[in-house]
Amino acid sequence: MKQYVIDELRPDDHKKLKAYLEENLNSSDLDGIYWIPLEQKDLTDVQAGHIDCQPFYFAIELKPETLSCELLIRTKSRVRCECIRYATSRQLRWLVRFVDGIFDKLKIIT
Repeated sequence: MKQYVIDELRPDDHKKLKAYLEENLNSSDLDGIYWIPLEQKDLTDVQAGHIDCQPFYFAIELKPETLSCELLIRTKSRVRCECIRYATSRQLRWLVRFVDGIFDKLKIIT
């Protein structure tokens, strides 16, 4: 699985991130997994056309020393579909800015 990973988190940074993610993102049924929704303007043409599959998400996993973001864009409504794909360059840049923005907001130095 392709991922964007930030490692070597300190215990205090983990606590800040966990509180932020729980307050601002939807969590999954699995502990430490959260969903980052993509905005409509950031979808590919195929994703935008798949109304029944929307919304689309990046999955983010928080562990005590690591924050990992899967680069596979998912939907909660299906397991397999042509709209479930790895992020485009534009979507990847958006994800990195989004995650880095959280670190900036929380004043976490990586």
